[in-house]
Amino acid sequence: MAGRLMRRWCPSLLQDLHFPVVQLHMSRTAMRASEKDFENAVNQLKLLKKDPGNEVKLKLYALYKQATEGPCNTPKPGMLDFINKTKWDAWSALGSLPKETARQNYVDLVSSLSPSSESSSQVKPAAADEKLPESENVVVTSEGGITKIMLNRPTKKNAITTSMYKEIIHALKVASMDNSTITVITGSGDYYSSGNDLTNFTAVSPGEIEESAKNAVILLRDFVKSFIDFPKPLIAVVNGPAVGIVVTILGLFDVVYASDKATFHTPFSELGQSPEGCSSYTFPKIMGPTKAAEMLIFGKKLTAGEACAQGLVTEVFPESTFQKEVWTRLKAYAKLPPNSLRISKELIRSTEKEKLHAINAEECTVLQGRWLSEECTNAIMNFVSRKSKL
Repeated sequence: MAGRLMRRWCPSLLQDLHFPVVQLHMSRTAMRASEKDFENAVNQLKLLKKDPGNEVKLKLYALYKQATEGPCNTPKPGMLDFINKTKWDAWSALGSLPKETARQNYVDLVSSLSPSSESSSQVKPAAADEKLPESENVVVTSEGGITKIMLNRPTKKNAITTSMYKEIIHALKVASMDNSTITVITGSGDYYSSGNDLTNFTAVSPGEIEESAKNAVILLRDFVKSFIDFPKPLIAVVNGPAVGIVVTILGLFDVVYASDKATFHTPFSELGQSPEGCSSYTFPKIMGPTKAAEMLIFGKKLTAGEACAQGLVTEVFPESTFQKEVWTRLKAYAKLPPNSLRISKELIRSTEKEKLHAINAEECTVLQGRWLSEECTNAIMNFVSRKSKL
């Protein structure tokens, strides 16, 4: 499959913007790859059995352009042309690197993608019907072909702490490699999740704000990335109110089932923040730009019925029969041929992945700026103050 994805220049991207493109075996200037070596490397790349990842493909793209055309000499794409702008940045970052050096670096990088290096990084899948490693707040189980990731902090409305973000990323990574057919995310208690735990912000001392914002944006980017890249059918079972990040990432799920008591709220402007979870792209695509604006800009809260009518939710069930009906359906889905499900998802989702990664990166960059703004700080503190008085 990776061979089919690899075009001659390997232009596919973008899983991760957080790397210095210039740090690419630049010290080996004494060696020079011949034109034949370069052509062989291009052909070898097409034969890879495993996709090396968009970060590597972006590096390969930049080196190929430098080796064949020299330093970047094309106009910089506009800010909103995320994918081409990122490709341009990667190529431009190589500066005046000689064609011969770029050619050698390209050959070296392709050589490092050997089957032996790929196999060494493989992780042993978890066995079926196994209770996976879990924490108190994120409970993960695998049974009957279904891996369930449950947010388990009901006394705090399943608000997501920094450690929970990391645990969910890990749970998705394990679930992507286990023997289950589908993966389900749900909440315990009355709430699906009230979103980001605001103590993630308020617990930061003044001298640590910039460093904290930098770390938080990396974590958020990786969190959303884990949903974009998840290879199996991913289903949200929204058992109650949902707020913030758990709403915005719903556009990255394959199916969303909701109880009729669920609501969907994205109060970003109230908190001085901006959309995340790729919602700036997925929501307008799902429900149209004006309906998306009501949610993302003006913070309109949707009922389950409204969310379903606008395409964010697949189906709504009565609260009294919600769990029984949904899990009966999920158990039937889990009996379907797993490889067929994965392949079908790949066909549906693959054309959007590059754009989603670029949008995720851009949203995170904007959010980092918002978190460091006085407006956002004041909005969060006012919100917390109002809540403490209730």
